[in-house]
Amino acid sequence: MELKVTTLEGKDAGSVTLNEAIFGLDPRKDIIQRCVNWQLAKRQAGTHKVKDRGEIARTGKKMYRQKGTGGARHGSARVPQFRGGGRAFGPVVRSHAFDLPKKVRALALRHALSAKAKAGGLIVIDNASVAEAKTKVLAGHFSTLKITSALIVDGAELNEGFAIAARNLPHIDVLPIQGLNVYDILRRDQLVLTRAAIDALEARFK
Repeated sequence: MELKVTTLEGKDAGSVTLNEAIFGLDPRKDIIQRCVNWQLAKRQAGTHKVKDRGEIARTGKKMYRQKGTGGARHGSARVPQFRGGGRAFGPVVRSHAFDLPKKVRALALRHALSAKAKAGGLIVIDNASVAEAKTKVLAGHFSTLKITSALIVDGAELNEGFAIAARNLPHIDVLPIQGLNVYDILRRDQLVLTRAAIDALEARFK
C-alpha cells in the first residue's frame, strides 16, 4: 500500500510504502472490541465503596426480646433492613482489570491501524515539528490539511514545541510511538503518522 507524504504546510514530500501486514489486514471488530474493553477496564478506578454491617458505628445489642412483642424478630440495628444500617452486597474497592494475551493486543493494534487505512482516515506527514510553539500557527496547518479530529503519532520523542502548540486544540491528541493504543486510534476520526512513527511500527512488528 502506497500513501502520499505531506508536510505540515501541505506541500508534497514524496510517498511511503506501508506494510500490508500492519496496514492491509481485513479489520475484525471482535478483536478490536476485546482490546478496547481491556483498556477501559484496566483504567477504571474501582474506588466505589459502601459500608457493610460490620463497618456501621451502631450498637450490636439485640433491639428487644425475642418473643412476646407481637413484632418481627430482630437482633442488631446495623443490619441492612434498617435506615442507617449497612448495605447488603454493595460495591467494594477492587480492580476491574483482566488479562488479555500480548499477541491478541498486538493483533488488535494492527487491525485498528488497518481499519483506519481502509476507511481513508490515515494521513502521513514528513515530521511533526514547528519552528515556534504557537497554537494559532499549528491550527492553520491543520486547517490546510483538513485535520479536525486526529491522533498524531510521532517517533520515540515528541517535538516539545509541537506538543505545546497542539495541547490547546480540541479533539487533537499527540502521542509518542510508545503510547500508541487501540482506544485512542478509534476515538478520533483521523490518524496522523510521521515517517519516524511508521519506521518504528515496522520495526516493532517485524
